[in-house]
Amino acid sequence: MDLGIVLVSYNTREITSACLASVYRALDASELDVRVWVVDNASPDGSAVLIREEYPQATLIASQENLGFAKATNLAIQNMREVDSTPRHVLLLNPDTVVSPDALPLMVSFLEEHPRVGIVGAQLLHEDGSFQHGAFHFPTLWMAFLDFWPVNHRLTNSRLNGRYPRRWYEQGVPFPIDHPLGAALMIRWKALDQVGPLDEEYFMYCEEIDWCLRAKAAGWEIYCVPQAKIVHLVGQSTKQFRDEMYLALWRSRYRLFGKHYSRLYGLLVRLIVRAGLRREVRRAREALRQGDISSDIAQRRSAAYEQVMEM
Repeated sequence: MDLGIVLVSYNTREITSACLASVYRALDASELDVRVWVVDNASPDGSAVLIREEYPQATLIASQENLGFAKATNLAIQNMREVDSTPRHVLLLNPDTVVSPDALPLMVSFLEEHPRVGIVGAQLLHEDGSFQHGAFHFPTLWMAFLDFWPVNHRLTNSRLNGRYPRRWYEQGVPFPIDHPLGAALMIRWKALDQVGPLDEEYFMYCEEIDWCLRAKAAGWEIYCVPQAKIVHLVGQSTKQFRDEMYLALWRSRYRLFGKHYSRLYGLLVRLIVRAGLRREVRRAREALRQGDISSDIAQRRSAAYEQVMEM
């Protein structure tokens, strides 16, 4: 098998269906030997029923609970180990994506032609076809600062904020990166075997950064393949629970820093985050006074900010 694809869905019935339709259209136009696994995290919207009925060729794992992204992905990968032939590569693909016909063959070909490359990412696009950053540097203190004080768009889209130059994507030549966004991350099975599965202590966010840090430490190279185009609709599942996902984001970030960064880094990043969140609490209160947000929204935002400051 050339490729095993993993989709983890939660309450994104129609979007997941559109993603799978794009995947199977792409596979029909390619010569790749591919199987698709979908793990549905106990969606209440009938996602599992739709997948079972409309995409019987996919292997559906219908969980009875919301496992989170890492645990659900590992469940699919473990299922791959139990089939007759494990894939040479595995693609983690968000359900809020639409795959172009040649994206998967391009990513597979790059891995096949570069044996020291363990992970590749695609060129992500917004729904209207406009540019979207899909490759990033590993987190830094400057990136934490710019989360709360963006200053201007040039700094937000600069290397200082973890971005790679847009012209690198436009040149269409694969380039080395620290990590791709987990929305479309392809890993060589040999690298996966060496590095190990995703860390299941990450419920959501940062699990792909952790994976890439481990892969780099093991000597694997990581690239972006900008010729491979994938539309990413951005946050179609996570936006359903914004406060909960904000907390999950910072739990994951702090876990990442605790695993891979120095104690001093952890102390400094908390100082930056706490200062930034105190500012956000003041802004939420001012927005409430101005009538720009409701009392309920202001309270939920402030409560989430306070919980992060206490982490």
